[in-house]
Amino acid sequence: MFTRRQFAFSAASLIGGCTTDLGRRLIAEEKSITDKRLVHLGLNALARSPEMNYFADGHRGAAMISAHLMCVDNQLQDAAAARITELFDLNWAPSKLCKPFPDQDPMEDPAKKIGETLAAGGGVLRQVGHDAIFAMHAIKGFRLLPETATPARVDGICNLIRAFTPWRDVEPDDDVDPPPFSDASAASRFILQEASDAIDRFSGFGQGFAGHMLTFGQSLVELAAMGDVEWAESCRTSFRKYVTVTRSGPQPGDRKIKDHAISKLRPNQVKYWQNRGKQSLGIGHVFKYPYAYYDLLERANDPELEKQLEEKAWQIF
Repeated sequence: MFTRRQFAFSAASLIGGCTTDLGRRLIAEEKSITDKRLVHLGLNALARSPEMNYFADGHRGAAMISAHLMCVDNQLQDAAAARITELFDLNWAPSKLCKPFPDQDPMEDPAKKIGETLAAGGGVLRQVGHDAIFAMHAIKGFRLLPETATPARVDGICNLIRAFTPWRDVEPDDDVDPPPFSDASAASRFILQEASDAIDRFSGFGQGFAGHMLTFGQSLVELAAMGDVEWAESCRTSFRKYVTVTRSGPQPGDRKIKDHAISKLRPNQVKYWQNRGKQSLGIGHVFKYPYAYYDLLERANDPELEKQLEEKAWQIF
């Protein structure tokens, strides 16, 4: 029996031998999903980013992994997944950042080395929690593709985690007390409510604070869900610091940023991706924010909170 994706791929093959734009996009998307190609490219990029621009290029690596997970977890329509794959092929996939690594035997437990590197941060808030965000993406990626967990890639990712510097490393407020990250439902509701509040507080100042509430918080929930509770909880203090920062709202001197235009389109819809220009990827938040958002909504299972967020989510997306 054909799956929906296999049927679309087969149909496109019959229409002009896959010489149409649709056919080519579906071929690329089919390969990317079944072979986890975007995950492989993302791991290459994460590991190589310390040699290039660790911050921006690390984002690009995590974005590719996020995009794959978003497509699979949310069963995005074939046309949406094909357009996403096309955008990567037009932008980052051919670049030096994503080039292959030398063949090596994979490490037996890369998560342990990555987790220990993350925990060595000692609860310091480092550049909006990207040390935790990228560590989670790397661990998730290596578990999807264990053959890619070579010493060169794992060392590169550990160097990336160490590269992040302290940022607004304030003392956390006593009343900032998230549920255990292993309680995925309660922790997800906490993170989503904080993100919702941050959207309101930072209106007119961009939505990086709300977006990173989603990605930072979701990375810790996901680590715990994978069984890496120790590494997730090692970031509890730094996450509490981030919540403290966001609850303080915009600070004097913070740059004002024009809000997004109101839109009913969301990243789980085909038209959202079809409307994006070929050079509109930025550094990858367009993939990382929605992956975290939909994952947290699924875990939270809170219709009222979901409705509250959906009414304002255009500000993030």
